[in-house]
Amino acid sequence: MAEISVELTKTPKAKPADEHHLPFGDIFTDHMFIMDYDDGQGWHDARVVPYGPLPIDPAAMVLHYGQEVFEGLKAYKAQDGRILLFRPEENFKRMNVSNERLCIPPIDPEFMIEALSKLIEVEKDWIPSLEGTSLYIRPFIIATDAHLGVRPSHHYYFVIIVCPVGAYYPEGLNPVKIYVETQYVRAVKGGMGYVKTGGNYAASLKAQHEAEEQAYTQVLWLDGVERKYIEEVGTMNVFFKINGTVVTPALQGSILSGITRKSTLEMLRHWNIPVEERRITIDEIAKAADEGQLDEAFGTGTAAVISPIGELKWGEKHMVINNGEIGPISHRLYDTLTGIQWGKRDDPLHWTYEVK
Repeated sequence: MAEISVELTKTPKAKPADEHHLPFGDIFTDHMFIMDYDDGQGWHDARVVPYGPLPIDPAAMVLHYGQEVFEGLKAYKAQDGRILLFRPEENFKRMNVSNERLCIPPIDPEFMIEALSKLIEVEKDWIPSLEGTSLYIRPFIIATDAHLGVRPSHHYYFVIIVCPVGAYYPEGLNPVKIYVETQYVRAVKGGMGYVKTGGNYAASLKAQHEAEEQAYTQVLWLDGVERKYIEEVGTMNVFFKINGTVVTPALQGSILSGITRKSTLEMLRHWNIPVEERRITIDEIAKAADEGQLDEAFGTGTAAVISPIGELKWGEKHMVINNGEIGPISHRLYDTLTGIQWGKRDDPLHWTYEVK
């Protein structure tokens, strides 16, 4: 892969003055990474350039057929000044899984980490240092052929943009209320539920809107065939502690293989806490709640890390979990994972990557 060129902006933006009030996903830095793909030439012209609009044709295939993938990860500023990434190789390996499903040419994960490191080196002064803040990273690939007709594109952009962020949910670490969706479906096995592509999120908008109208933060999806097996929350994988065992839905092709999910499972096993990956019905959760055996529930994801669930609404049934308070495993996981991410705790499983 060729060298990465750097063009610095001549009109730098003012950085946020108050790190206590960083909205998620609204403020973008001065620069972005971009690289082109053309059939016969491969990926080429890797560069860091001033942040700005992308030149695409109105007939660009991404706009008409949705051929695109993306990822999400974060950079953290440790108290000693180090800049840390959390398992970036896992994100970029997953990006190539998405690429394969969407017929997009793969990119070497090591080069993607190199490209990201170069961008972060240029934008390091944008990384907030207040506890709970980070630099959110959005790599994405879009199809850019000016062509109307369903086929894989011959040309693509690979882009990375970054933004300083605070907490994803306004509740912070306070438990969120989740609405169990029974009318709409998000994905089925054989579809694209297991990859990160915009179509999955577009499919969730209607249910998410209806949940918010009832004062619920997110939607818990059931399987698209039998409508009884739990899959994932809109932006998170989901875990339940039932009678002392932590249970999460198994990966069967319709839910995302979350990096935080994987890390949670590995950390729970490291702690010798009983954990199971299997199919779980909403009836099992309701029964456990009725019998007082549903001790905790929480979501996992890059944006929120660990998000405790204080209530589930399924039809007319309201399940309040742990009296609407954060549970001990949720709290321990949050403290441990964020402590590793911000370089405040030991990293026993060697997950952090230092940007130098």
